[in-house]
Amino acid sequence: MNIGLKIALVQLSVGPDKAKNVEAAVREIHKAKEMGAQLVALPECFNAPYGTKYFSEYAEEVPGGGTSAALSAAAAAARVCVVGGSLPERCGPRLYNTCTVWGPAGELLAKHRKVHLFDIDIPDKITFRESDVLSPGDQITTFEYGGIKIGLGICYDLRFPEMAQIMADQGCSLLVYPGAFNMTTGPRHWEVLARARASDLQLWVALVSPARAAAADYVAWGHSLLVDPWGQPAATLGHEPDTLLADIDLNTVEEVRSQIPVRRQKRNDIYEIVHKTNKCQTD
Repeated sequence: MNIGLKIALVQLSVGPDKAKNVEAAVREIHKAKEMGAQLVALPECFNAPYGTKYFSEYAEEVPGGGTSAALSAAAAAARVCVVGGSLPERCGPRLYNTCTVWGPAGELLAKHRKVHLFDIDIPDKITFRESDVLSPGDQITTFEYGGIKIGLGICYDLRFPEMAQIMADQGCSLLVYPGAFNMTTGPRHWEVLARARASDLQLWVALVSPARAAAADYVAWGHSLLVDPWGQPAATLGHEPDTLLADIDLNTVEEVRSQIPVRRQKRNDIYEIVHKTNKCQTD
């Protein structure tokens, strides 16, 4: 018996008009539902251009802002789960890069603030410092939907296997990473990292990128991707606006884990990843 759900990864074109970006996202959520999707995932910074100079201008409260209200209403109207990519969140004096998840009744199921901020310097290629503007999140985020436990990360979080390991240890069979790798890191690491997380942890990994916009200040790689628990790409997109529709099959997770039982063979007597729970919330 197949156990799982149908997922849609929506590779949106993102421009400077927030209202148009949100309207496009809502439109694609409904289209994905018409195609049979049960869970619809949007890209990182789907309602705003990606860049440190834009974060404050486009920032909203979560869940009190207009973008959250639009996602909640769309999820309820379409009766789907919406992983709302990410948006710049304003909380008091701080800004975060935040992913919201909405259930089919429009309820807020989860909120993930990007834990690892994108601060890199590749000479003659790209220099970027999210930490100049954003604050980091301090929580591991998981939620349950359709009988599947799902873990969340945002873009640069993908590079940290310890975070993914904790989500897998907490029972996740699918990890979703809204992301916007660029034209330098995208061709080198986008697929490699997704396949590594899927293969190491024997689960499904979904990466959701914005479509490529060559004239943008920050040019996204695109190529939204779903990788199966064998570490093989199950489906991928190009760099144009598009939607990837695929089935998440939990039988594959169990198959891989039973045939290659690394989870039982771990030497926790000599090494262990410990999840430290923060008692103090950032709000």
